[in-house]
Formats: sequence, C-alpha cells, structure tokens
Amino acid sequence: MRVADFDFDLPPGLIAQEPPPERGASRLLCLDRDDGRISHHRFAELPALLAAGDLIVVNDTRVFPARLIGYRLPGGGAAECFLVTPGEEPDTWAALVHPGQRLKPGSRMVFERNGQRLEAEVISRHFHGRRLIRLHAPSGAPISGLIHAIGHVPLPPYVKRDDTADDRERYQTVYARREGSIAAPTAGLHFTPEMLDALGRAGIERASITLHVGYGTFQPVRVEDVESHRMEAEAYEVGEEAAAALSRALQAGRRVVSVGTTTTRTLESLSVEADGTVRPQRGETALFIHPGHRFTIVQGLVTNFHLPRSSLLMLVSAFAGRAQVLAAYREAIDRGYRFYSYGDAMLIL
Repeated sequence: MRVADFDFDLPPGLIAQEPPPERGASRLLCLDRDDGRISHHRFAELPALLAAGDLIVVNDTRVFPARLIGYRLPGGGAAECFLVTPGEEPDTWAALVHPGQRLKPGSRMVFERNGQRLEAEVISRHFHGRRLIRLHAPSGAPISGLIHAIGHVPLPPYVKRDDTADDRERYQTVYARREGSIAAPTAGLHFTPEMLDALGRAGIERASITLHVGYGTFQPVRVEDVESHRMEAEAYEVGEEAAAALSRALQAGRRVVSVGTTTTRTLESLSVEADGTVRPQRGETALFIHPGHRFTIVQGLVTNFHLPRSSLLMLVSAFAGRAQVLAAYREAIDRGYRFYSYGDAMLIL
C-alpha cells in the first residue's frame, strides 16, 4: 500500500489554531465502521452514543514544557532545544536543536525566563538531527523545576502561534497524571470532569493506561510504501486496575472503546491470554498499526482528525477502512469541522 493513498486536500482555514472556547464544546462525527453511515453530534452527546457496559480506556500521560527557547554562546544567535527523552546519565537529554547546522558537539546554549536560567551543552550528534545534550543550572536549582519554569508548551508545528499561559492547561487532559509526554493525547482534550461523571452514570466503565507520547508518534512518514515505515519505541504501562478492567470486559464480551491513537497502540501491544485475561504490563512499543492489522482488544475509537499521509491516519484507516475514513474526512471538510490537535473529534463504532 502506498503512502500517497492516505493523502487528502485540507483547506488551511480548517486547521484549529486555538482550543474551543470551552473544553468539551467540540463537534463529534460518528462513523459506523460496519456500513459507513455518518452522523453528526456534539461531543457532549458521547455518553448517549455509547452503551452501558462499554469500557472506555484513556491515556493519563501528562505533557511537560519540552520546548526551550534561548540563545547560543558565544555570539548570542537564536537557539531552540526540544527535549525528547531523558538520557542515561543524569541531566542529559536526547533533543532536537535549531539551528542544527550550527549546534555541533561542544556548542553551548542558554535559556532564560521568569528570572530563571538554564544552560545546555551539546555532547554528541545522532540520527535525524538529534543531539545528546547536558543541562546545567548555574543556581544549583533542580533541573526539572527549571524546565517547568523556563520551558514552553510544545504545541505542534501546524499551530502557527506562540504558546500562551492558557495552553499549559488546555493542552493537557483533565485526567493527566503521569508526566512524560512531549505531545498531548489530543483525543482526550475534549473530556471534562462533568463528562466523565456522565459516562459513569450511564454505566460506562473507565480505565487509565499510560503511554508517554514521544516524537515517534508524529514523525513524518518518509517512505513511499506504508509497510516500510518504522515507528520509534515509546514507553507504556498498564497497571493492575486497568488490566483487571480489560480482563472483565473481554471475558464478558463487552466493548472496549479506546480514547486516542496512543491508547490504541498501547492496547493492541498487550498480551492477552486465551481466556481473555490481561496481566499488568509495562515496556516499550514500536507497533505501527496500518491497514491489515487485526485488532484484538479495541472495538471502538474516539479520535481527532489527523494529518494527511500520517501514521495516525493509517491507524484510523486500519480500524474503519481507508475508503470509509477518507469519505468521512471529506464530509467533515465540507461541513467545516476543525482539524488536528485543538480540533473536533470522531467516534468510530
């Protein structure tokens, strides 16, 4: 299958630049994957669109302010550093840096904000523009605290504006608990505490897993053949409560509805015993879900609208069929749905 098979034209004006005025106020396109029927709703209607006994599974990862903006030493030229994953040694990080051609091993950067200062040195160069850097605090303050004080919310590149103080709250799910992501699991941004309560009252169970979203989830697909693409590994954990909830649902034949592609990749990476038992598990997954994947756990999906030619669109197409998904995208475009991280949502059942 060709990557070009997952292309579509999207008017730039439909790319959401801001979150909706209120969390949970988004629109919701519902796609029946059995017959391709499409219906249109508000996200607040989700409890009525699901069924009592469904198990909805969310990703409780928390985004940290991974984008550092500062200047180079010597010279003072602009520099930017995007923290990706912690290194093996203390205070080291794998990072994307800019300008990459100037930031060679030995280069130094300074980041200052809110009266705080953080310094960085490039230790080594790696693939796809990555650098290993070491962070240093002249004040002796904890590095993690300085990252939070100085760092910027890592909004996706298609959001063409600077981050604001509001993004620290809106680019985070209300159930975020475990810090470690450089991007939000955006399907979860629509949920409010009131919505979670309404789901519970409707007899819909909820479980939380963790997958720390890394650069690999959003890296461009640089190959022409879908099957040649490789995902980067991301850390996940499914604790005892989530494993027990999944086991009960699978053994009773109840529907498991995944909130987001990151949750889906985690669930589909799990080992399931012959009797439907899921044990607590942790590890890394590099699972790339594309058409041809046989789903073993996920039977429903809440997701946003994704980039053309992206691995996320391929995952959704694997679940609901490429032709049906692209038809739904065309209708969403015709009706002015908002796309991408701060955009509207789909429910696929």
